[in-house]
Amino acid sequence: MNEILIAPSMLASDFARMGEEAQRMQSVGADWLHLDVMDGHFVPNITFGAPIIKALRPHCSLLFDVHLMISEPLKHLGDFLAAGADQITLHAETLTRAQLMDAIVQVRSAGKRVALALKPATSLRPIVNYLHELDMVLVMTVEPGFGGQAFMTDMLEKISQLRKEIRRQNLDVTIQVDGGITCETITQAYAAGANCFVAGSAIFNADDPAQAISELRSSCYFFEKK
Repeated sequence: MNEILIAPSMLASDFARMGEEAQRMQSVGADWLHLDVMDGHFVPNITFGAPIIKALRPHCSLLFDVHLMISEPLKHLGDFLAAGADQITLHAETLTRAQLMDAIVQVRSAGKRVALALKPATSLRPIVNYLHELDMVLVMTVEPGFGGQAFMTDMLEKISQLRKEIRRQNLDVTIQVDGGITCETITQAYAAGANCFVAGSAIFNADDPAQAISELRSSCYFFEKK
């Protein structure tokens, strides 16, 4: 199994103190920082855009994992790359195949990582033929748009099938899950084949965020030893 990565979601942070919150996540052992960009159109909520990410960049050296939940990502891709994104996650539902290929070229030309996200109802089938173009696939385990939702256990089969396909093609592609991650659900997702986990309230709302991250990671290691 690939390295276990924990990516706290800034969606659950104190927006009035985002610079401090980003620093705090780095200090407590996070691997990546997950930044949910929502436009109020592709998803019903609105969060923040490239200027906020640019303002955060000097405060944190973690990999900035920018998840674009927006209807027209190609219009704004350059802004997010310039703002300091290290990885851009695009939603499969917002792009034609040609647009996705254009986006991949643009992100790669900037020397950054590129990922594709799938909503719960989106099939794996259309993306199988271009997994080799991606660094990561994000399997949404909640409906995108709001934090604090319950983990959808019926997504475990999708994760499992995706991991099998990645192995069949002999690729090095990270599988990320986002939504409802706890010590119980992270074990299920890891067992299915995921290795990168976005967690919001489970970390930011914890009395001890460092312990929360450690316990999430340990839940995966515990499964490995069983």
